Amino acid sequence: MLSNMDDYKAFICSEALASAHVKEAFASDDAAIGTLSAVAKLLVDTYKAGGKSLWAGNGGSAADAQHMAAELVNKFRLNRSGLPAMALTVDTSILTAIGNDYGYDQVFARQIIACGNPGDVFVGISTSGNSANLVVALEACRQKGLTSVAIVGASACKMDAYDYVVHIPSTDTPRIQECQTLAGHILCDIVERNLFPKAH
Repeated sequence: MLSNMDDYKAFICSEALASAHVKEAFASDDAAIGTLSAVAKLLVDTYKAGGKSLWAGNGGSAADAQHMAAELVNKFRLNRSGLPAMALTVDTSILTAIGNDYGYDQVFARQIIACGNPGDVFVGISTSGNSANLVVALEACRQKGLTSVAIVGASACKMDAYDYVVHIPSTDTPRIQECQTLAGHILCDIVERNLFPKAH
């Protein structure tokens, strides 16, 4: 129990340090950094070829999907033209129609079939890596010719079948989410810097 201000301050410091520790572990994880680098190049190449990215997740990961799509459509750091990106988590009419008619596990797959094109990139964000609707989305990606990217926690998961899997080195949901946001920001930054080198 946190009973006084000193307890609050100690808890806040502990949480901040725990978050920093996960990011330091991520920075030291050659496999994770290598995969994220490959995903960054994939996104750059996709945009250069005229493609787009589609993002999805559940709960806090849905918010991250919307966040990263917004960074790409609007801007991240640089004043530049928008890039085509979609969060498949935002249209309640689409989500509830698919959920009602076909089941919640189909809410992303059916949107990928409807809106995805060969050469596009789908990014699924999940702390567990076992969300049924993201697992099912993989088959839709294969059917439509999208490259699939998963950003997940440290544990082995069903989303390990994706084309690219970035594992965040933690099993603690808040810490995973914090580092997933960092990974998303890094992707947006690299894409922006490569596609708009003269922007400022």
